[in-house]
Amino acid sequence: MTIQEILREHARSFLPVVPFDPLRDQLYPFDFTAGNKTLSPGKIADTEIFAQYINAILKDAHCRYGFGGYGEHRTLYARSVHFDAADEPRRLHLGIDIWGPAGTKVMAPLDGIVHSFAFNNHDSDYGATLILTHPLEGAFFHTLYGHLSLNSLKNLEQGKRICRGEVIGEFGMRFENGNWPPHLHFQLIGDMQGREGDYPGVCKFSEKERWLDNCPDPDLILQMGRYIWPS
Repeated sequence: MTIQEILREHARSFLPVVPFDPLRDQLYPFDFTAGNKTLSPGKIADTEIFAQYINAILKDAHCRYGFGGYGEHRTLYARSVHFDAADEPRRLHLGIDIWGPAGTKVMAPLDGIVHSFAFNNHDSDYGATLILTHPLEGAFFHTLYGHLSLNSLKNLEQGKRICRGEVIGEFGMRFENGNWPPHLHFQLIGDMQGREGDYPGVCKFSEKERWLDNCPDPDLILQMGRYIWPS
């Protein structure tokens, strides 16, 4: 069985990654492609203006979180040279972003162990990052949590057991999350390819097939997309 098939089989056993009540809360689907005519490159590059944009939309739409981005070809990554390359810039998003207040709790959706963690302290990088390994049906896969607070990395060690539902971190502030408006980057990874504490969350568009194959849709675990505003 593929990881996708295994995750679909166990869909009812996963716990929330962030506090979310589907009976009351809705999610706003942010679009950070070229189709977004409101956010100019200059506005996106200014984190304060970017955060004001996020917060104003969530408030007006009465949504608890902003949500989405898996497989999205994002122009916003032009905000930083971190995503540039000589031949082709990285613009295709491999995870799902959940936008909300700094300090929002992050929980483990299923049992696992700490694979690795790091403070990826570059402009527009992950900032504080945690990666867990999960065994399921004889297979192994990984979940990555980016843009956390530095406090989330305290008292961690590789191999530490993490229980389903355990609070593992919180949304970080800009000085610790890579200089972004507060949010969680949640990503599924099959093969870590020898990496520790980091794994690309954005790839070149020309290489999307192989990257998306190794990074399935995170909503297989989150199961939040059905609550997109307006529902």
